[in-house]
Amino acid sequence: MNFWDIWSMSFGFLGIQFGFALQNGNASRILLTFGADLEQLSWFWVVAPLTGLIVQPIIGHYSDKTWTRLGRRKPYFLAGAVFASIALTLMPNAAVFTAFAPALLIGAGMMMIMDASINVAMEPFRALVADLLPSDQRTLGFSIQTTLIGIGAVLGSWLPYVLAEWLGISKTAPDGHVPDNVIFSFYVGAAVLVSCVLWTIFTTKEYPPEAYDEEGNENNENNRESGENFLIAIFRDFKEMPKTMKQLGLVQFFSWFALFAMWVFMTPAVATHVYGTDISDTSSETFNNAANWVGFIFGIYNGISALYAFALPVIAKKIGRKKTHAFSLVMGGIALISIYFVSNPTFLLIPIIGIGMAWGSILAMPYAILADSIPAKKMGVYMGIFNFFITLPQILNAVTGGPIVKRIFDNQAIYAIVMAGVLLLVAAVSVLFVDEKSNHPA
Repeated sequence: MNFWDIWSMSFGFLGIQFGFALQNGNASRILLTFGADLEQLSWFWVVAPLTGLIVQPIIGHYSDKTWTRLGRRKPYFLAGAVFASIALTLMPNAAVFTAFAPALLIGAGMMMIMDASINVAMEPFRALVADLLPSDQRTLGFSIQTTLIGIGAVLGSWLPYVLAEWLGISKTAPDGHVPDNVIFSFYVGAAVLVSCVLWTIFTTKEYPPEAYDEEGNENNENNRESGENFLIAIFRDFKEMPKTMKQLGLVQFFSWFALFAMWVFMTPAVATHVYGTDISDTSSETFNNAANWVGFIFGIYNGISALYAFALPVIAKKIGRKKTHAFSLVMGGIALISIYFVSNPTFLLIPIIGIGMAWGSILAMPYAILADSIPAKKMGVYMGIFNFFITLPQILNAVTGGPIVKRIFDNQAIYAIVMAGVLLLVAAVSVLFVDEKSNHPA
């Protein structure tokens, strides 16, 4: 496929990541505004990986077996986009529904719906790249996807800051209410998400099921599986996962435990350690300045990841995929640890470069390594199962992260960021032991 075909094929991911970035940059702020305390914060975030753990393997399993007039993966893109946009619209407005339930509960519920919907849309996009591209184009395909993810994340992360600082939309609100700049950002995010997914749906043609027949064996296996309960089929596929996938699972565990800590605790860490404010006063201008700046620098690291994604195929061609990923993770680990030594908000722009390099590689290289080790007819379900190694460390962090920060780190969220940096360094070592050999015929 040519460059622009691959670009259009993944363009919907730009919209998905636009919405995902709004959530990552503002969910902690919104939940703190609605009354969550620091120890509880990671518990509310558990809905994200938990829904991914449940949803992605199921969507992968069924999308492997789906064929409609719309296509194989496309129905899932569309459904996920519609429901995610609804949740984006409602989450920052949870205070409006306090007659029915506490704003914190409604906000967390909208976050759960948003995460489930984004997962429904996200997983088939990973499988689509592997579906439509040959092995020698997959690193390019996942790199382009990472670039689009980065662009969407930059725009989503920056939008609240731009609306407040450039367009003068209010960045403060009464106690218990979300500022207008955040609310309007979520409205824009909902529109962008749906529009980008529709672009992919209308511009990309999927191969019909017979294109995946492997020497006549797929139909026989599908007949065997047709009578199985889907949970049994997923469990069997889990047991039979390739060796490469198991080894990458350890790398993903350390990487995503670290990422989750960064997303949850970066706002309170920057607000207290860099800005010197008390996070209990979420209506203060200083706290909201810190939260807006975190969103802005999150946009920076996503922008760097988009640019760095173009370099990944070139670097991987010279030193290999494993060393490329290890180098990127080391840069991210050093960057996160160095935030402890930052006292001026502007200086956060330096470590954010390394974080962007790590993020760009995390979004591309593990999938490029994995795709060659799994059979085409199982691409969807194995991409879904691979998500276990993303969601399980986040769930573990969600359960333990708050108590660790409160009881071990004495409510100093900055140490959660340092811990995340150390774990990225461990992930960098782990990836060097991954066996890249394909376990299945090309």
